[in-house]
Amino acid sequence: MSAMEPNLNFFDKLPFHPFPEWMNDPVCEEPHTHCTDRTHHRSIWISDVHLGTSGAKAELLCDFLKYNSCDTLYLVGDIIDGWRMKTRAYWPQEHVNLIRRILTCAKKGTKIVYITGNHDEFLRRYSGMSFGNIHLVDEYIHHSPNGKKYWVVHGDAFDAVVFNKKWLVVIGDVAYDSLLKVNVWFNRARNTLGMGYWSLSSYLKNKVRNAFSIISNYEAILVRECRKRDLNGVICGHIHHPDVKEIDGIQYANCGDWVESCSALVEDKEGNLEIIKWQKSTLSSVPERSMESEMA
Repeated sequence: MSAMEPNLNFFDKLPFHPFPEWMNDPVCEEPHTHCTDRTHHRSIWISDVHLGTSGAKAELLCDFLKYNSCDTLYLVGDIIDGWRMKTRAYWPQEHVNLIRRILTCAKKGTKIVYITGNHDEFLRRYSGMSFGNIHLVDEYIHHSPNGKKYWVVHGDAFDAVVFNKKWLVVIGDVAYDSLLKVNVWFNRARNTLGMGYWSLSSYLKNKVRNAFSIISNYEAILVRECRKRDLNGVICGHIHHPDVKEIDGIQYANCGDWVESCSALVEDKEGNLEIIKWQKSTLSSVPERSMESEMA
């Protein structure tokens, strides 16, 4: 059995149900009737949600999924932060609501492909298994309507720092989490002053000269591996840096994250790819969105 085409209904064969009852209840909330911005895409890719941490923008992602439907939803790793949950349990109602919405998408016919990452690596032992309309894999081959084939992978296995010095990543992860907490208080102050959201962590990351080198090296490694596999492009996550571009004849797309950029990669019926950055929750008004597009 190929990990790219899972066909085992593993969870249906268990003598017990692996999920609590609240996960069986569909989310029925629909977009506001005055909103005409609901869009159906052929495919949507999201990654690095980091559920189980205070930095996860679960409510905003839930809002995005309310206004954006698709035939196939790819969860490109680090959806659940198993690293953080080993030391501290943090699972508010917003995180529950997001899981329910994803399950509701599956129940309504959306194919869900969950690609494991390093923060949810505890799921890799179940790679290749399916339950209902949800498929758990380590990587996947996406076939675009324009004939192109994309390798979909979280990308941590090709990050030299993660692969060789995991202890360094754990230390950096703790520092990053602390910075995100500072970011929360910083933006509360900005909100009080009537100013919009601004990511302090993204700003500092972009100011670090080595950050550009790390991102470029990461992209080059994935593009090189994609060419070895004789594929047209790679779609990944991991580095929290949304982008769509061509590198040496290979299409590279990173769907970003839902901690800082709040971004998703989407595909239309012709196979064109674009980044959507979701900026505002419908709790206050009709959502705002910005798009960065490039033809695949």
